[in-house]
Amino acid sequence: MDIIVSIMKAALPLLLALAPKLFALDGQVNIHDPSTVVLCSGKYYTYGTGGTSLVSDDGWTWRRGTPLPRRGLAPDIYFSGDRYYVYVAANIGAQPKAAVNMISSKTLDPASPDYKWEEGGVVASSDGIEDANAIDPGILLDPTTKRLWLTYGSYFGYIRLVELDPKTGKRLHPGDKPVNIAINSEASILIYHDGWYYLLVTHGSCCRGADSGYNIRVGRARKVTGPFLDNMGVDMIQGGGKLFAGSSGRMIGPGHFGLLDVGDGVQKFSLHYEADLDRGGASVLDIRPLLWRDGWPVAGENVQEGTYEIQSLRTGTSLELAVEGFPVGGRPVRRGPPPGGRPPGGGPPQGGPPPGGMFAGTGVPIPNQDVAQVSQKWPAGEIETRLANYLCQAQQKWTVTPVAGAGGYPGSPYFKITITDTGRALAASSGGELTTVPSFTGAPEQLWRIDQLTDGSWRIMPKAVPGTSEPLVLSAVGSSFATLSKFDPASDKQRWLLRKP
Repeated sequence: MDIIVSIMKAALPLLLALAPKLFALDGQVNIHDPSTVVLCSGKYYTYGTGGTSLVSDDGWTWRRGTPLPRRGLAPDIYFSGDRYYVYVAANIGAQPKAAVNMISSKTLDPASPDYKWEEGGVVASSDGIEDANAIDPGILLDPTTKRLWLTYGSYFGYIRLVELDPKTGKRLHPGDKPVNIAINSEASILIYHDGWYYLLVTHGSCCRGADSGYNIRVGRARKVTGPFLDNMGVDMIQGGGKLFAGSSGRMIGPGHFGLLDVGDGVQKFSLHYEADLDRGGASVLDIRPLLWRDGWPVAGENVQEGTYEIQSLRTGTSLELAVEGFPVGGRPVRRGPPPGGRPPGGGPPQGGPPPGGMFAGTGVPIPNQDVAQVSQKWPAGEIETRLANYLCQAQQKWTVTPVAGAGGYPGSPYFKITITDTGRALAASSGGELTTVPSFTGAPEQLWRIDQLTDGSWRIMPKAVPGTSEPLVLSAVGSSFATLSKFDPASDKQRWLLRKP
């Protein structure tokens, strides 16, 4: 027994390393202070403190990339015209004397002949005496005005705002005094949404691993120059800020927000955790859904392995196998006297079912259906799907499971979706329809991407659809039929709720 215990203790670190992560991405994801994740020539890139670079083909599995030629603190990046601009800070001696430098390249791909970084000079600085520290740059290209803005600063003083030239990436009006917009924070960045400018900053203690107090807070303003107020009306220049993301589970110290718009109205955000306890307390990259509620950004969660009811947001009906259903617990039968009635002889009820007739129930919990027994009536081959009222029946319960080695997309791996406690798998069929196959084979039409949309509902789409290269998603037609169709961000037909049965 002692030998077995010793072996288990020795193997535990390896088992933890191999265990699926609920939040952090796959592959080599160690990085500190990551920049906004950007897409270049079909690959995703991010850069971190010390010149660290990560690259991914799909946004899920990451590997080490080529370091930046200029290394420093907490870079940020944006693309404009035909160039990528990276802003990276460095201390000049002791803090808070620092400077933000800009470098640019036509591509982020080191294998391209256009890969060449050019120095653009200093765009912001602090002299070590003023109440500011010129580190942690964050970039916003205003989608309404096309003006380019840089925020910077840390706990040594104010978060400041300056304007840059969107054509060159350099400082515009260098003689203008920076605008102070927040205090007591760092890793600031601006985003724009629905008529508001949002300032996201990181509060708490940096660089302390599993002892980090990092958390992300937000305020908003109608003008890019502020004032940025939180949901309680407190100005961020006075220390305000609505909580956006904090530590959770075994992921400690979220910081460094970066917006990742994947198109079709689907938004996500990149960040790092100061310590992933399942990776030995390393600082790691993550990508999570970005939601919006009551005019405020909300940190969403990537879908997790589990058993769900897949309910249409539009119709309220649920996806199921097109098979004969059977009520859980059997057909209702008349039990006991009717409501208010008395047993024969007129006396009070003496044991047995309570009054209520067919509405009385059995008096004990009803177990879930045994799918092995129920499925004996199902056809052996492919079975179509449909939508129906949810009745807790076996054909309405779906298990979502990540598929190892199948790749993924920003924030998540691909999943298989099977009828719970069976191998029967949901699949896309030719003609843009749905079916289920007797067993999962790993074919592309059986791999599913599940993205949380900005309202908290989910978009469910196959990796591939036989006979077409057009991306299609799960769509409700009326209240009794589901199909695959092109995603329409303005429609509720393709929005689904994943509920625990």
